Amino acid sequence: MRPGMWAAAGVAGAAAALGPTAWSYLASGGRRTRLGRVPIRPVAIVLGAAVWPTGPSPLLEGRIDIAARLFREGTVRAVLVSGDNRPVANRETDTMAAELVERGVPEDAVVADPHGYRTWDTAVRARETYGVDRAIVVTQVFHLPRAVALCRAAGVDAYGVGDPSFRRRPRSTAVGYLREIGANTKALGDAVLQPAPAVVEPPRGELRTALS
Repeated sequence: MRPGMWAAAGVAGAAAALGPTAWSYLASGGRRTRLGRVPIRPVAIVLGAAVWPTGPSPLLEGRIDIAARLFREGTVRAVLVSGDNRPVANRETDTMAAELVERGVPEDAVVADPHGYRTWDTAVRARETYGVDRAIVVTQVFHLPRAVALCRAAGVDAYGVGDPSFRRRPRSTAVGYLREIGANTKALGDAVLQPAPAVVEPPRGELRTALS
C-alpha cells in the first residue's frame, strides 16, 4: 500500500472510531451542566455503578451525592435509581436507594429500577416502564454525553449533571474516558436501531406515586 493510501486509511479509521463520540457530544450539546445551573425537572435518573462488598464505590458515591443535593435543593421531586440489582452485582439499586435515604431523601421519593443493566436499558425503561418524559441524568462527567444522548434518543427530555471524579478516582476516570470511545459506537447503534431492553415490563406506577 502506498504511503498516501496508508494515511487515508488511518484517517478513515480515526473517523470511524471518533465519529460516534462526536455524535454523543453533539446530541447532548447544551444539556450537560452543573449543580446550580440545571433546570428544574420532576425526577433525577441516577445510573448504576460498581458496588463493593463494603458499600458503594467512590464513583457511585459521587452520583448519589449529586442526586441527594438535587433533591434537597428542590431541583427534583423524586429520584429513579437504575442499575443491576442481582446478587452478582452486589445489589446496586438496593445500595443506591439506601444511601439516598441516609443522605436525607425520603424513602417514598426514591424508586428503583433493578433492570438497568446498561445505559440504553435505563433510558428506555425510564420512559416506557416508569413514564419519565423529563429528567436530570446523574453520572460521571466522562459518561454524561452518552447518557444524555441515549435518554434523548429514547424519548426523555434530559439534561445531565456529572461528577468530575478525577480527584476521587483519577485512574478510573482516565479509563472511563477511554472506554467511552468504544461504548459510544454501541450507543449510536442503539439510538439508530432502538432495540428493546433486556427486561420488558408493563408500565409501573411507583414513580407516579412518588411524584404525586
